[in-house]
Amino acid sequence: MRHSHRRHRSLLTPIVSVAAVLAICGSGVSTAATASSHHRRHHHSKPKPHKVKSSSVAGTWSGEYSGAFSGHFTLHWTQSGSSLNGSIVLSYPSGTYGINGSVHGSAITFGAVGVGATYTGSLSGTSMSGTYNSPKGGGPWSAHKTG
Repeated sequence: MRHSHRRHRSLLTPIVSVAAVLAICGSGVSTAATASSHHRRHHHSKPKPHKVKSSSVAGTWSGEYSGAFSGHFTLHWTQSGSSLNGSIVLSYPSGTYGINGSVHGSAITFGAVGVGATYTGSLSGTSMSGTYNSPKGGGPWSAHKTG
């Protein structure tokens, strides 16, 4: 009988050890679940929308246009936030004109005062391109930053 008591004790030790491990793990899972539900309960605010940072357009740009008018241009921009101000030098109709516009993320719009042209397009690094419209027609344009 003594022999069976030892055998019974040796079987109990692993069972007790497994029960202890499960109890410890179980309390960790319970703690994690409680922390997770606590986190969900106290943070109901909606995620803030991701703002797309406007590209830096300030400086000098050189480009060309075709369509109703064909030629080249040079833009000189100053930028304050998303607002653009400056001048554009056109080869045709020849002259320097005031210009203002805006940039939002990669989207850019601007207009040349005096010639009635409006430009829309997109920026990608030091390049931009799009289309222009004027009272006499429109077409594509593109430019790259030179300074």
